[in-house]
This record gives sequence, structure tokens and C-alpha cells, in this order.
Amino acid sequence: MKILVVDDEQDVKVLFQQRFRKEIRKDELEFVFAFSGEEALNLMKAMEHEAVLILSDINMPGMSGLELLDTIKKNYVKPPPMVMMITAYGDDENRTMAKNLGADDFLTKPLDFSLLKDKLITLT
Repeated sequence: MKILVVDDEQDVKVLFQQRFRKEIRKDELEFVFAFSGEEALNLMKAMEHEAVLILSDINMPGMSGLELLDTIKKNYVKPPPMVMMITAYGDDENRTMAKNLGADDFLTKPLDFSLLKDKLITLT
């Protein structure tokens, strides 16, 4: 499964690579990283719908995760990628907006990687 992780914090890449080391080594999961919404859209064009799951931060400079979610859900319909939104703010307003825009799930920072692994296992 190819997963696109979108977060403006560069250290997220190392964190995911450490936490999913075994799954990456076994070729069960492949992670691609974008550090802005705009970069994520460029990667998605280049990947031609290969991303099965997108994990996106909500609060990023430039294009927000919610704007990215809206663009993905409008422009990538066949097959629609699953989008999980990640934020440090677990407030109801962001959660409601993300759900209304088509988010498939909503996670809060700091990420519970055990929970995330469990969710990914059910998708594979």
C-alpha cells in the first residue's frame, strides 16, 4: 500500500520511517512524503492515483490540509483515495469541517502509532 504523508514538519518523515521500519522493509507499506499541500498535489499527479491512503496535517502554511482534502475529493474520484486528517487541534470545528469535506478519518497529534498501525492493517 502506498501512503502519502503530508505535513509541513520535516521530522515527520524520520518518525514514520522509524515507526514503520518493519512494514517498509517487508514492502507491506510504502511512504511518500510531501511538506506542503501544493507539493502533495504535484506528487499525486506524478503518481497517477497510486496513493491508496493520504495522511494530511490540517494546519500548514500555504494550502491548508482542509483545502488539500477538498481538492483531492473533487479531482481524484476514480478510485477515490482514503484521506485521514491529522491535527494538533482535536476541536469539533476542524473535525466537522474535515468530515463534511469527505475525510475518511480524523487523528490527533501526537499520533498514536499503534492505533494508526491497526487502522492500516484493516485496509491492507
